[in-house]
Amino acid sequence: MTLQAHAETNSNDANSELPKVRILTSEGAIELQLRPDVAPKTVENFLQYARDGFFDGTIYHRVIPGFMIQGGGFSEDMARKQTRPAIRNEASPTLPNLRGTVAMARTNAPDSATSQFFINVANNDFLNAGVRGAGYAVFGKVTSGMGVVDKIAGVKTTRIRGMADVPVTPVIIESVSLVE
Repeated sequence: MTLQAHAETNSNDANSELPKVRILTSEGAIELQLRPDVAPKTVENFLQYARDGFFDGTIYHRVIPGFMIQGGGFSEDMARKQTRPAIRNEASPTLPNLRGTVAMARTNAPDSATSQFFINVANNDFLNAGVRGAGYAVFGKVTSGMGVVDKIAGVKTTRIRGMADVPVTPVIIESVSLVE
């Protein structure tokens, strides 16, 4: 089944299984269970980038131990990738930013998320909707590979082109695909 068919099946059948995605990185595999029932536009946005192969060859460009790992927007040479238009922020108290959840990165503008996402490596309650503003939209959780996430969170980082917390050795997102 294609990502498109799976997403359509999920949105049309409330009893269907939640979509699962595998992120293959240079450090190992991470599996996510997505929550279109709570953040439908965010999940569809993420799946569209995955279907398009957009994430393939991007890196985790912002890694902060005890906080999160962020990727999905820069190539290995730190070039920002061109994205589709930003989406509406679907942050919800129903899905808080707990350890192992995946959420959309954004600027200070609440509705500015495009392709970048992060995986929380700690409970980050201050990122939740209503705590300090609009919050950051959680749209899934890690179901397998949290050890890989923790390994990435522990890599040595530096400053590159004015950006802090960039891994010294690039951590590459090789592919993002649907788990059948």
